[in-house]
Amino acid sequence: MIQGHVTDEMQALLGASEKEKETRGTRYTPQEIQHQPATWQTTYKICADRRLDLIQFLRAAGIGAEPISPPTVLLVGAGTSDYVGRSLTHLLRRWWGCEVWAVPSTDLLTNLEDLVFADRPYLWVSFSRSGDSSEGLAVLEAAIERYPKVRHLLVTCNQEGRMAAVCEKMPGRAFVLALDDTANDRGLAMTGSYTNMVVAGHCLAHVFSPGDYKDTFSVMRQAGERFLERAQGVAAAIAQEDFSRACFVGSGVLQAVAQESALKLLELTAGKIQTMSESTLGLRHGPMSALDGNTLFVSFLSRDSRRRNYETDLIEEVHRKQLGKLRVVVSPDSTDRLEGLTEYALSLHAPDLGDEYRAPLDVIFAQLLGLFCSLRLGLRPDSPSPNGAISRVVSHVSIYS
Repeated sequence: MIQGHVTDEMQALLGASEKEKETRGTRYTPQEIQHQPATWQTTYKICADRRLDLIQFLRAAGIGAEPISPPTVLLVGAGTSDYVGRSLTHLLRRWWGCEVWAVPSTDLLTNLEDLVFADRPYLWVSFSRSGDSSEGLAVLEAAIERYPKVRHLLVTCNQEGRMAAVCEKMPGRAFVLALDDTANDRGLAMTGSYTNMVVAGHCLAHVFSPGDYKDTFSVMRQAGERFLERAQGVAAAIAQEDFSRACFVGSGVLQAVAQESALKLLELTAGKIQTMSESTLGLRHGPMSALDGNTLFVSFLSRDSRRRNYETDLIEEVHRKQLGKLRVVVSPDSTDRLEGLTEYALSLHAPDLGDEYRAPLDVIFAQLLGLFCSLRLGLRPDSPSPNGAISRVVSHVSIYS
């Protein structure tokens, strides 16, 4: 009943007249959420087409170029683009066989000398939807000027951005991996751009052995199409509930998903729903005190049985203590142990998909929840910040040398 009603509602958003979309602020965001699996296919092809060039650049940087010692890899971005890097750290470390760390460009801007050694080789993989943010551009230019041993790989959804222009002037030292314009969200909140840059990161991890990712990508894309349909009903039903807070938790890679999920709901509701994120085990160390009777609690469950035991224990504790208003679980498959402990259990129906590949799927739930909550609160999802507190591109930051 709910599923049918909400499917109709989502289709109504997508099929509305241009005038109605403009009035409600839904010209872009619903479509950018809905079309993600199709855009992933385009991103996958772009990466495949540029594979040989990427290999040449990465080997010159010391990645996959034995016996040369590999560089330290920094995954750089701000906000959602930082969470792209955090979603990829474990995968890239495993497949590239080197140190990989996600470092926000906002931290690099204020503390560059504390975070980078001048005499050591680095590869910076920068993620940016627009390629025009003040901090991202300033950090990139500073690194090029001060740190000649840093090579730069820019993953961006905007080939015409200023960061891309800077990198293109540095052949051999910088490489631009520009995604298709369909991944360049026009709505304020990054939805398709986040998941597409994560998919590009998957392709980078497997650039030396693409066959190892081909089947995984196919499973992920098909699971995404199915999950979009199922998650719409649950997200829209929850959006009708009267809750003012939300807490997202996950372990390992799924903690990055929790962080991005919290940001999506916060942005799309202009802070009218306060959000937080935490690791599964970290929640007990203070943050659990915030789970009041107006809180939505969302747990992303790992495929790994050891991690899942910790996660399930937390859900049981939250239920036993009657914390939160609603409890939701997103799981790779169904689990009998959770019966009666949660109000909603969403399965990806992808039990063989490793956690490190799940970010593009799991975050869809929060994207949909943010969309429907934004509409319920009378906001315009494409531009949900009525007082201009945040904007699509952070480009007004003063830069100090």
